[in-house]
Amino acid sequence: MHTPMNDQIESQKVLSQPGKFREPDSLPAFAPPPGAPSKRKRVGVALLGVVLVLGALWLAKNRWAAAAKKPAANARAESFPVPVVAGTVAQRDVPIYLDGLGTVQAFNTVTVHVRVDGQLEKLLFKEGQDVHVGDLLAQIDPSPFQAQLDQALAKRGQDEAQLNLQRVELKREAALLAAKIDSQDAYDQVAAQVKALEAAVNADQAAIESANVQLGYTRITSPIEGRVGIQLVDVGNIVHATDATGLVVITQLRPIEVIFTLPEQTLGEIQKQEIQGAPAVLAVDRDNRTVLDEGKLAVIDNQIDPTTGTIKLKAVFPNPDLRLWPGQFVNARLLVTTRKAGIVVPAPVIQRGPEGPYAFVIKPDATVEIRPVKVAQIQDGLALIDDGLSAGEQVVVDGQYKLQAHSRVKVAGAGKAGPAAGEDSKVQASAP
Repeated sequence: MHTPMNDQIESQKVLSQPGKFREPDSLPAFAPPPGAPSKRKRVGVALLGVVLVLGALWLAKNRWAAAAKKPAANARAESFPVPVVAGTVAQRDVPIYLDGLGTVQAFNTVTVHVRVDGQLEKLLFKEGQDVHVGDLLAQIDPSPFQAQLDQALAKRGQDEAQLNLQRVELKREAALLAAKIDSQDAYDQVAAQVKALEAAVNADQAAIESANVQLGYTRITSPIEGRVGIQLVDVGNIVHATDATGLVVITQLRPIEVIFTLPEQTLGEIQKQEIQGAPAVLAVDRDNRTVLDEGKLAVIDNQIDPTTGTIKLKAVFPNPDLRLWPGQFVNARLLVTTRKAGIVVPAPVIQRGPEGPYAFVIKPDATVEIRPVKVAQIQDGLALIDDGLSAGEQVVVDGQYKLQAHSRVKVAGAGKAGPAAGEDSKVQASAP
């Protein structure tokens, strides 16, 4: 019986007998064994190896050529000096200021109100006009108040006439009393009437003065010297003494005030300077360069603001040219001390590095030295130096980006180290 098991046994027998097995005719004699790489793959790997070797040789050659050229390039660079702009370190007295943001306020501000009720008859000022104390600004219809004055004058005349009559009667009663013709009681009654009429006349005089005052209030005059603003009421309106809105606002601009703040840590320095006299204060425009006016410190506030940690101060300025205006924001600079014989250089001299500020100092052999410096403050284009530079040394003002230590330089121009001799440079002190 033929089964699959019998077929398997027969095939094993055939394989086990020598000479009984041969390769099929369809399999080529030169075919590689299974799993061996093809000839094309071997050629590709060989080409890739050649390319890598050539690339490594080319890279090594370029590096060698660059290394060979570098000393020559350095030699050429060292042979040509770097053009720079130089400046000289100066020495002079430098005032130290504390800077604070301030607001300009009018020295006095008055809202002109009427003091009596009536119709506004005239406005005698122009908006923006400068006025002086006592200048007439407006006129209220005076007719009702003139009538009251006339009535008071008439009442006084009537009472004075009765008083004179009673005084004559009192003299007559006095003569009759002396002759014992009339009684003391009659005399006393006439004397009492005289006193009553005298009191009435005094009351009439007071009424006249009151009417005069009311009549005077119809003429509104300027209580201060200053500049009027925009009118708030037009002619023809009925105005009242109780009106919340006045006729116009007058502000005093000469002198004028600046309110500014400084950190509370500076209070000790300010008080120390105030003992020697009122410190000077500069009002500087928002560009931090233009000085608008110079004044004096007037008031140090009596308490420190705990929410901001600042102290409020007030300075007064003469403001002759009206360069300060109410509501204007300015930088207030308070003079605290003056650095005697301070070392100053132009601000561009100072460079910044990982180890702090430094400067390029030009040596006598026309090479530069990198010198670490200690800067007190930089302000108005000047740097105040605490340590690192000496007066008379030459420093590089411009062209530092091309320099390194021991570079040769050629001075292409001269930079100013500060103001001309005799002038003060203004340097801001650092706030604690």
